[in-house]
Amino acid sequence: MREKTIDYVLRATWIAVAKMYNEEAGKKGSTMATGFALLNIDPEEGTPSTSLGPKMGMEATSLSRTLRAMEDKGLIVRKKNPEDGRSVLIQLTEFGREMREFSKGVVLRFDEVVKEAISEEDLKTFNNVANTIMEMINNKKIYKSETSLK
Repeated sequence: MREKTIDYVLRATWIAVAKMYNEEAGKKGSTMATGFALLNIDPEEGTPSTSLGPKMGMEATSLSRTLRAMEDKGLIVRKKNPEDGRSVLIQLTEFGREMREFSKGVVLRFDEVVKEAISEEDLKTFNNVANTIMEMINNKKIYKSETSLK
C-alpha cells in the first residue's frame, strides 16, 4: 500500500507514545504498564483487583504479571476487601503514591505540550474521530462476531 491507512497512523502514533512513556518510566526504573496501573488505583481507598483489569483494558495474565512486579518493587500491597471478603483491594504504598505522582506528571506534561502545539479545534476533531472509531469497534460495526454471521 502506498497510502498510509488509518490503522497505520493509529498504530505508529501509539507505538511512539508508548516508547516515549517507557523511556520516561525507565528513568525511575519503571515501565509504562506500571505507571498506567498506578494511575488507575485509587490512592486513598485502593481499588478492587477485579475492577482494575477492565478499567485498564488489560488481560488478566498481563495484569497479574504487572501487579506482581509492582508488589515486588514495594509500590502496592494486596489486602482483603472489607466490603467483600472474597476480593482483594490493591492499595498504594507510600512509594507507590510517590511513583503515581511521577506518572501523573509525565502524562500531564505530554498533554500540556501537545495542547500547546495543536489547536483546540483540531484536538476536538481528533477526540471525535477517536471516539467514533472506538464506538464502531465496540458496537461491532466493522467486523461482526462469528456468532452473528451464522
